[in-house]
Amino acid sequence: MPIRSAPFDFSKLPSVKTASFDSHEEEHNAKCLDNTRVDLRQQVIGWAQDPHSKCLFWLNGMAGTGKSTIARTVALFFKEKGLLGASFFFKQGEGDRGRAARFFTTIAADLILRLPELGKYVEEVLQKDPGIIERALKDQFEQLLLQPLSKLESAEAEALVVVIDALDECDREEDIRAILDLLERAKTIRPISLRVFVTSRPELPIRLRFEKMPDGTYQGVILHEVPQNIIQHDIEMFLRHKLKIITAERKLSPGWPGELNIQRLVQMAVPLFIFAATICRFVGDSKGNPRTRLKQVLDFQTSNQISKLEMTYLPILIQIFDENENQEYEAREFQDTVGSIVVLATPLSIPSLASLLATSKEDIRCTLDNLHSVLSIPNDENTPVRLLHLSFRDFLVDPKRRGQSAFWVDERQVHERLAMQCLALLNKSLKQDICDLQDPGILYSEINKQLIKRRLTPAIRYACLYWVYHLGESKGKIRDGDQTHQFLSRHILHWLEAMSLLGRVAEGIRMIDQLLAFIEV
Repeated sequence: MPIRSAPFDFSKLPSVKTASFDSHEEEHNAKCLDNTRVDLRQQVIGWAQDPHSKCLFWLNGMAGTGKSTIARTVALFFKEKGLLGASFFFKQGEGDRGRAARFFTTIAADLILRLPELGKYVEEVLQKDPGIIERALKDQFEQLLLQPLSKLESAEAEALVVVIDALDECDREEDIRAILDLLERAKTIRPISLRVFVTSRPELPIRLRFEKMPDGTYQGVILHEVPQNIIQHDIEMFLRHKLKIITAERKLSPGWPGELNIQRLVQMAVPLFIFAATICRFVGDSKGNPRTRLKQVLDFQTSNQISKLEMTYLPILIQIFDENENQEYEAREFQDTVGSIVVLATPLSIPSLASLLATSKEDIRCTLDNLHSVLSIPNDENTPVRLLHLSFRDFLVDPKRRGQSAFWVDERQVHERLAMQCLALLNKSLKQDICDLQDPGILYSEINKQLIKRRLTPAIRYACLYWVYHLGESKGKIRDGDQTHQFLSRHILHWLEAMSLLGRVAEGIRMIDQLLAFIEV
């Protein structure tokens, strides 16, 4: 009787749970309707199941063309068929989901769940070199994926698919290039055959890297070059489906909004699915009159001077200011609150955001009250506020819109403000022995983790982890006697103690190295 190996200890292999296609964060995001994207889905499925197909499939398209919806749909299909090996959905501004540091460790953890035999080979690597999880991406790929997968004597499935969505939202171009270089080597892995499905915008670093790959390495589809009649059909099916739901929920007259209006919406939307999705959320929002809001959207069709993104977001933003008499105050609140949300390194809940921005929860809720069409604003106070789509951030921070409206967000200015807000919160909160342990030699494993959570609240944690990031993004300098200098003079050791309690002291040391480059000489 064969001896069964002990279960793999996943605590040794850090992974980003929220990056999985079926995580709670992705739970309510859209998937393709049954009768849409039919040819494309069949093409992807055929690629995955053909033993002679190329290793990589690149689905690229401009913002808002539905890449993530397709990625979620095919990932679900592959999972139901037993073909899904792993998934990683990048998301800018979502902490580790926007960085590559935990990409390969997450893929490895997913694959071990699918191929338990892989666990013993990864365990051997971690026992020999526990620090591999912090090494360069090349080392992680080779030691946690390439070598262990190659040691498998057999596999339940001949091929497994890895689904990677929104690679362009990984925060460093060098990491994007490194990931593609390494994924190209997946074609050499045996006995298991890995198929890698990648979606992204056609950003230059990604496009150039794919173009440099040898012939026969990848196949691809450019979404915005799919025949317009197919895109138009799919968007029309989506709009009819959503408007039918709104009609029923809001008890509108049968036949609303009428065939002419549906066709006008279709023409406005093509080729952007994000337009159709956002406008349906806006029109169906319980806080407004669907007929009035639909008219506001359709009124923009008469202008040829605005872009598709402007048609998507301007009706939503304009009605915020039209409904308030004190527009100057509303503009300032919008900049402070929404500007911060779209620039944050990782999302925060409303109470944490209020603590960081030194304002009230009520003020933040009032500012966000009419933005449910573009932001995920939970009722649960412990759940973070999130962007529904990165294109909303793109629209707000677009340099071409500088000074044109109250909606434009100056990224550098917001980063500078957030850096100072972080320091103000830390100045008020940090102290020696913040958890009152009264034992400098106590082991980290012996500290009550609930005590750490109580003393280092989510807002304080955020400030500890990201104040240097915001300072760097603001292009700010450290000068004698300024707020940063004063903070470091009083609290550098208290801050490092907090980073140690958070288990992030190594990051703290790297952040100090970054700070040296910010000093004005």
